[in-house]
Amino acid sequence: MTDLPTPITHPLLDIPGIRHGFFTREGGVSTGIYKGLNTGVGSSDDPDAVRENRALVAAAMGGTPDDFAACYQIHSDIVHMTDQPFGDERPEGDAVIAVEEPGILCAVLTADCAPILIANPRAGLVAAVHAGWKGAVGGVIEATLRRMKESGAEHGQTIAVVGPTIAQASYEVDEAFEERFLRQFSGSGQFFVMGKQPDRRQFDLPGYVMWKLERAGVGQIAWTGHDTLPDPDRFYSNRRAHLSGEPDFGRMMSVITLS
Repeated sequence: MTDLPTPITHPLLDIPGIRHGFFTREGGVSTGIYKGLNTGVGSSDDPDAVRENRALVAAAMGGTPDDFAACYQIHSDIVHMTDQPFGDERPEGDAVIAVEEPGILCAVLTADCAPILIANPRAGLVAAVHAGWKGAVGGVIEATLRRMKESGAEHGQTIAVVGPTIAQASYEVDEAFEERFLRQFSGSGQFFVMGKQPDRRQFDLPGYVMWKLERAGVGQIAWTGHDTLPDPDRFYSNRRAHLSGEPDFGRMMSVITLS
C-alpha cells in the first residue's frame, strides 16, 4: 500500500477541531512529467493515477474522495458555501466555504497560483481559495470573506494562510501586467520591482494576496514561504513547465476541514 502523503502545515491553523494541509508533489503514484502526487483531474495524466492520488490526499485528511468540495477553477470571484461535499461534482468557481458540518474537505488545486486556507473557529467556518493573479485582482478573496462574514465570521477573528506559490524572484512579468494592477489599486505598485530588463518586472504574488487579506481586516495572516518554481522535486509549476517546453504539468491540492 502506498504511504499517505505528508502535507505542509502552518502553526496558525493548528487549531482544535480543524485539519489542514498544503500537499506537495511528494508521494503519490503518477509517473513521467507528473511524477508524484498529481491531483489535477484537468491534466492529461493517467486518470487512474489521479484518482488514486486524490484518494491518498483524502485519506491523509481523514476522509474519502466523496468528501471533497472542490470547484472547476476558472480564475473568477465565484464562491460556493456548502454544508455537504460535492463528491465528483465540480461547480465552476474558485473558493469553497464549509458551514459547520465536519468532514467536508474544502480543496483547491494549484501549480504556481496561491492557495489560501481560511478558518474562523468561533463561527465554525473554513474555506479554501484559489487565488492566481486574475482571481486576486478580480476579488475572489474579498468575495470569500464577505460570504463568511454573512454567516457570522468576523474578519478580525479570521485566520488565513497562503500556501506554496510562485514568489517574486521567480515571477517575471511585463509593464502592461504591472499597469493593470496600478489602475485598480495605486498601492499595489509596492509588489513590483525592476526585472533584468528595463521593460520587465518581478511580481510578488504572495505579498499581494496577503496585502488584500490585510486590507479586508483579517486578524491573522501568514505565508508558508515556499516558492513553487525553483523546487521541481517538491512542487509542480505551470511556469516552469512552460519555460522547459513541457506539454503539461501536475497540480497540487490544498485542503481544510472541520473535524
